[in-house]
Amino acid sequence: MEIIYEKEYRLTDMQTDAFGRAKPSALLSFAQDIAGAHAARLSDNWEQLQEKHLFWAVTRHYLEVFSLPKVGQTILLRTWPMVTTRVAYPRAVEGYGTDGTKLFRMVSLWVLMDTEKRSLVLPGRGGLRIDGCNRGCEAPLPVSLAPAAYESIASRTVQYSELDRNGHMNNTRYLDWINDLLPLHFHKTHEIQSCTVCYLQELLPGDACSLRWQMDETGLLRLDGVLSDSTQEKRIFAAQVQFTDCVL
Repeated sequence: MEIIYEKEYRLTDMQTDAFGRAKPSALLSFAQDIAGAHAARLSDNWEQLQEKHLFWAVTRHYLEVFSLPKVGQTILLRTWPMVTTRVAYPRAVEGYGTDGTKLFRMVSLWVLMDTEKRSLVLPGRGGLRIDGCNRGCEAPLPVSLAPAAYESIASRTVQYSELDRNGHMNNTRYLDWINDLLPLHFHKTHEIQSCTVCYLQELLPGDACSLRWQMDETGLLRLDGVLSDSTQEKRIFAAQVQFTDCVL
């Protein structure tokens, strides 16, 4: 089996913003789709994993954008598994235009989870082996993000339409939540340049999440997503998004 897998995607209106540019969540969705397709060719598909009471989950994403694709554009995605770490299966994804221009690249950290215990299954203990390689052109591995006190607060509640087949909020939707914090006029003059998202615990239907965030003068937005109850707060996810000026 070829370690590098390719698939084409065409950007539709539903996957682009008000200005015809690819939503960052759409790029993550493409990456999630091609990762699932390739992993199924290398090992087990989703149904086979379910029989073993396992599922794939993403713990971190790092995305680096060189040029955002536009509506109607066809993108060639290329992916390969990187060398397995002690706890995770890193995967690289690159996106290209039809002229060969590199549009973006990303690295995701995937882990196996037990469907019943909702706990991590370390590599080698789930009966799966994926042989990867580090080719030297990959984006950096996503790093952890330390908690901090931020000035602005918003709230979101997980809706049915945001869930995936594993019963929790799909990892691509977190970037939609982040983009929704910013007004239309900001998005008109700014594009995403890079982002790191760390998923610390899953968000389930009806969970009300406090989004604590701030943006500095360079366009760097930092955020913590927190769940609170009467006794404690739980940090659910964290993100760091760099925006840059653009001309439409």
